[in-house]
Amino acid sequence: MSVHSNVKRITTHVLQEMKDNGEKIAMLTGYDFSMAKILDEAGIDIILVGDSASNVMAGHETTLPITLDQMIYHASSVVRAIERSLVVVDLPFGSYQGDSKQALHSAIRIMKESGGHAVKMEGGKEIIDSISRILTAGIPVMGHLGLTPQSIYKFGTYTVRAKDEDEADRLIKDAQLLEETGCFAIVVEKIPADLAARVAQHVKIPIIGIGAGNGVDGQVLVVHDMLGINNEFNPRFLRKYKNLHNEMLDAFQMYIKDVRSKDFPNDKEQY
Repeated sequence: MSVHSNVKRITTHVLQEMKDNGEKIAMLTGYDFSMAKILDEAGIDIILVGDSASNVMAGHETTLPITLDQMIYHASSVVRAIERSLVVVDLPFGSYQGDSKQALHSAIRIMKESGGHAVKMEGGKEIIDSISRILTAGIPVMGHLGLTPQSIYKFGTYTVRAKDEDEADRLIKDAQLLEETGCFAIVVEKIPADLAARVAQHVKIPIIGIGAGNGVDGQVLVVHDMLGINNEFNPRFLRKYKNLHNEMLDAFQMYIKDVRSKDFPNDKEQY
């Protein structure tokens, strides 16, 4: 029997067992109670309360504007819905970079006020002090390397990262450093598939990819993207499992038509 189907709750330990057993980890983002309830019922291993809420829930161009308070609000909504999934919460931009005391304070607030199970942080060597301090408080940390959206103005583009040998070597070293420091898993975003596979082989902890090929230990997508609610975003790595934008549009237009024609509510739909 597979590891994930044999447990009542997904924990960091279960994820490690899944990697050791060659079982792929399925992860999707979630930002609200209703969606998280369906994700949990479906059997998703990890729900990431991503700072991508800044884009898909609030309409911002980048992930930078979302605040710690807003992340706690979204995470609390998700945690109230789940029975089985591991809930990982993004530490938002400005809540951990350059100040390990602030990083610890931010992580503690997320854990205490939302009930989340772990935090995720973008970066390698430059944020090791913050990761170490958070880990000393017993808070699990997931790393994030490759394309790190919180650093968009530093990179200036959302294109594939680590295509040259120097950056690829740095990424592998950062992954090893994150593992040595104590991270339980790492997301690698938008890097060449062969490099992502090398990272997964170089470290013992699970490597979860987005736009990083199939040689990693699991995959993550933004739930609004894979459901086709958001039609503006069409990168190569995205598989759309539904076209809910059109289905929802159709439902809303039918409702408007029925209201205007006085067809809704009918005799059976009133008291």
